[in-house]
Amino acid sequence: MLEKIREGSQGVIAKSILVLVILSFAFTGVSSYLGSSSEPTAATVNGEEISKAALEQAYQSERARLEQQLGEMYDALAGNDTYLASVKQSVLERLIADKLVDQSAANLGLTVSDEQIKNAIMNEPAFQTDGRFDNDRYLALIRQLGYQANSFRDMMRADMTRRQLVVSLVGSEFVLPGEANYLADIQGQTRDIRYHIVDATPLLEQVTVSDEEANTYYQANQIQFVRPETVSLDYVELNSADMASAIVVSDEEAQTYYDENKTQYLQPEKRLAGHILVNFGDDEDVAKAKADAIYAKLAAGEDFAALAKSDSDDTFSGEQGGQLDWFEQGVMDEAFDAALFSLDKGQYSAVVKTNFGYHIVKLLDVQAGSTAPFADVKDKIIAQLMQNKAVDQFYSLQQRLADVSYEVPDTLAEAAQEVGVQVKTSPEFSRDSAPAPLDSPEVIKAAFSNTVLLDGMNSDVIELGPNHVIVVRMNKHTAAGTLAFDDVKASIVQRLKQDKANEIARDNAQTMMTALKAGDTSVALTEQTKLTRFDQAIDTSIVNKAFQMAHPDVDLVVDTAALANGYAVIVLDKVNAAESVDENLVNALKQRLSSQYSENDYRSLIALLKSKGEVVYTPADE
Repeated sequence: MLEKIREGSQGVIAKSILVLVILSFAFTGVSSYLGSSSEPTAATVNGEEISKAALEQAYQSERARLEQQLGEMYDALAGNDTYLASVKQSVLERLIADKLVDQSAANLGLTVSDEQIKNAIMNEPAFQTDGRFDNDRYLALIRQLGYQANSFRDMMRADMTRRQLVVSLVGSEFVLPGEANYLADIQGQTRDIRYHIVDATPLLEQVTVSDEEANTYYQANQIQFVRPETVSLDYVELNSADMASAIVVSDEEAQTYYDENKTQYLQPEKRLAGHILVNFGDDEDVAKAKADAIYAKLAAGEDFAALAKSDSDDTFSGEQGGQLDWFEQGVMDEAFDAALFSLDKGQYSAVVKTNFGYHIVKLLDVQAGSTAPFADVKDKIIAQLMQNKAVDQFYSLQQRLADVSYEVPDTLAEAAQEVGVQVKTSPEFSRDSAPAPLDSPEVIKAAFSNTVLLDGMNSDVIELGPNHVIVVRMNKHTAAGTLAFDDVKASIVQRLKQDKANEIARDNAQTMMTALKAGDTSVALTEQTKLTRFDQAIDTSIVNKAFQMAHPDVDLVVDTAALANGYAVIVLDKVNAAESVDENLVNALKQRLSSQYSENDYRSLIALLKSKGEVVYTPADE
């Protein structure tokens, strides 16, 4: 949102229309909450209401934007009610922020004149045709966005007024060249280190964990052992692909279909092409002159095959007298294709230009079009007829499945009997671990819906794919809770043993660090020079610690770092300045810092306005 606000200073209406068209939040629903109403409220900001209708409109626009942005990933996210609730809350916070800024702008006496709005609209390219304002286009576009002229003008006035305040704030930020250069130098810095890893794996044999210790950990950390809500579903599945495998098509049926649809099995005419090619090279005019000279030789009676061998730049076909291959019409370059299919057998064309160069095309032979023999297409016809019959059967059974599962909503047995399939039962699964074919977002959403989960009813028919549907109902439901101690005891024991082994490794690392500081040279250390911040050849914990350590002066700089399986002792020998600074990196850092500063300013503004005002949230169930 902040980025949109900042960009607005460069073209207010342009950015407004862009955001509206892509269904983003910035302006959606603004006109719905410009004034108070008797509608149910989602929140009240200093006495001014944000209606639930405005929130819902903005929320739906945000969902549409997310769906466009995330694609298929959005379907999985949309099946999670918690995620959608967080999106809706985020939308409400943005509406509140806009309301606070609107009120602050009004208190400061900021206004936008009718003339400013008119000029902004007149100069907006989206409302222009051939560079001139088009009133009909303007009216058509704002109607598509759900506005009348007056409401669009009011929306623009509110938004442009708000922008005056926000842009004046965030536009005042700047980044000093020294800041970006300093960060670039820091990022380009390298370090020379030596290190030793104290592996905890061999130490696991030295430690034990009692049942009491494991139970104490379990009692103190039960939030780690939460069991997610799970369900087991009964379901009836219809899939035309499964039906097709059981359908029998006789040879007589296939023959009849072949006789009635022979036009589908026509084999097109093929032509055997030959050519002489002259590549463009560095000078097309020279290439054209060479091609014309070859054509003149042909016209004088010289042999095409001989010229192809001696003069064609396509040496491979030249060795074959210019012969290429058999081609159907429409396969080759358009100009080459047109020349080839305009010739009689034995004729050659004039010089033809394609993307590859200049050609002289010759028709060497013709293979007339014909109908493919039944034996060649029999298997294909049978497969097609099986699929056709399966699809017809599928649509008939799908309607019966929908009718019976709706009419008898407390069981799937009758629906399964009606369509001739078995009721299947899934293992228990959570929202994040559904097995196929139940791993569709729509199935998961239905499985955890009130209709299926609480009311115990059959779901609607859910489409899994082309000619593939399913109906589900609850078989077993296990509410979220805490896993029993016996179920997690083994993992707790393993975790505590690892912790104890790591503690021993830490003590050993501390002892080694002390010895190194005292001048002990017997410790075996691995040397790494010019270590970068993003080096992946070494454990990231070692890298991070190395860049946190103070510059070495007179005293030896030594520290330890916790690893996933042990500890590391690290000696920092030298800090190397960046050898060079990429100007692109400096520019990128400037932009990043500017964005961060501006966003911090904006967040601070909203926090200040909230602290001085009164924001009341209406409970969701009201």
